[in-house]
Amino acid sequence: MGKIHKRHSPSFKAKVALEAIREEETVTELASRYGVHPTQIKRWKKAAAEGMIELFTDRRGKREEEKSLLIEELYREIGQLKVELDWLKKKLDLSARETVMLIEREDKQIPITRQAQLLGISRSTVYYKPRVHSYNLKLMHLIDEQYTKTPFYGSRRMRETLKKKWL
Repeated sequence: MGKIHKRHSPSFKAKVALEAIREEETVTELASRYGVHPTQIKRWKKAAAEGMIELFTDRRGKREEEKSLLIEELYREIGQLKVELDWLKKKLDLSARETVMLIEREDKQIPITRQAQLLGISRSTVYYKPRVHSYNLKLMHLIDEQYTKTPFYGSRRMRETLKKKWL
């Protein structure tokens, strides 16, 4: 059967440690009076002495050190995000039109300009509307129709067939 450890409050520990620092009584006497092991009292005394030193040190230095650690951590995170973004751009092997389709125009958190920047395309590409002439549409339709009928025609024969249809 194991021993049950007592849990002492911080105020109790501080009280015993202060009396040990005053050295009006020996550690053994304090241990018997408070019912705590002498080694424990020595630990509390040491912790209190170390804690007092920190009370009187310049806190600005500590704040600046914490600030510089935070800044260092943030720069590390920024670097990691930049590497991941570059990797994503390399893996995102899409045409310009497919890339434009990734832009979410309704997203209010990330503006369209920033989305275009993240995807590595110019902003004008996002707003570009191709002009399709009716002549080109008709020609593409005829080529498609002829190719569906005769897929074995080469480019020259296809050109001659289309010329005959237009005349």
